[in-house]
Amino acid sequence: MFNKKHSKPQNRIDTLIGAGTIIEGNITFTGGMRIDGQVNGNVVAVQGKPATLVLSEQGSVHGDINVTHLVVNGVICGSVAASEYLELHAKARVTGDVHYKTLEIQVGAILEGRLVHSEAAEQANVVAFKAAGAV
Repeated sequence: MFNKKHSKPQNRIDTLIGAGTIIEGNITFTGGMRIDGQVNGNVVAVQGKPATLVLSEQGSVHGDINVTHLVVNGVICGSVAASEYLELHAKARVTGDVHYKTLEIQVGAILEGRLVHSEAAEQANVVAFKAAGAV
């Protein structure tokens, strides 16, 4: 339990998609990214690398998101997977299933979909064995 290694959220923004910008297609990134514009495609972190995505109030993603850390104050239409931490601010609007490990939701955030705790999903896949001689 105490040996689990967690990545830290990125303190800096390496990539900025500015307000008024529209991206058509998938994005793969590492480090920190902020979206103030619109992305019509999936936003995915490079596997095994820590990545923080900040979606501002004027930002939107129409596609799936898979990152380690996610802070949302904009609109997401698609499924979300935050392997470490997910923060939904007051103006966040998410339509789709959300997979998370740690979750913070502020008053006013709207989620239309299922919340799935990642450790609970892993435990559901574990098969319990009975000891020999147990009835």
